[in-house]
Amino acid sequence: MRYKIDLTYNGSEFYGWQRQENVNSVQQTIEDAFFLIFKEKIELIGCGRTDTGVHAKIFTAHFDSEKIFNENHVKKLNRYLPNSISIFNIFQVCFDFHARFSAKNRTYQYWIYTTKNPFYNKLSWYIPQKLDIEKMQTAANKLYNYTDFTSFSKLHTDVKNNNCEILKAEFIVNQEYIVFEITANRFLRNMVRAIVGTLVEVGKGKISIENFEKIIESKNRQNAGQSAPAEGLFLIDIEY
Repeated sequence: MRYKIDLTYNGSEFYGWQRQENVNSVQQTIEDAFFLIFKEKIELIGCGRTDTGVHAKIFTAHFDSEKIFNENHVKKLNRYLPNSISIFNIFQVCFDFHARFSAKNRTYQYWIYTTKNPFYNKLSWYIPQKLDIEKMQTAANKLYNYTDFTSFSKLHTDVKNNNCEILKAEFIVNQEYIVFEITANRFLRNMVRAIVGTLVEVGKGKISIENFEKIIESKNRQNAGQSAPAEGLFLIDIEY
């Protein structure tokens, strides 16, 4: 039987989603909990892999098991798991469901705070300088015109191409914070953080809108801005 598991996590204390040797990951933490509680070794297949320090308000994974899982098993897992991870539900799905490959679109938000607040310092990027949001939005709108985002991709990854279809790239502004929300059919490693870091340079007046387009067209990561800090990035939705 195949099961879908929906969860949320604060990534501050984890080296990303994916299991790695000698570091603490979200995947390993949940898989270890399954083994300790239910005496079954499972392998979780996630909807993607978040980088070190990145958060997920909603994250989906699947696993195969002959056991019957219900709400009581969810409660047992949540009692064992650290406060930084919470499982919403576990339910059976068709065997052809795949947490990663069945996903049509994913949405991320990046949070920037413009007013110093000690309660937000691990969940946002604090930028005290005034940013030109109108200019940043104009630059973000240019993303719709392109599909190859090599300039915003981590180097030496194992993907076949760097093509993505961006469906939404929008700034939401409040007195205290700025949220950049982006939806695409797929994302490259480090892509959102690289885009945000470059857009902030636009907002500071260091990069023009024309140069922002040239950066995309160059297909060269070295031409883009530095990646925004991990703590401000949240995966917020996966569409199947």
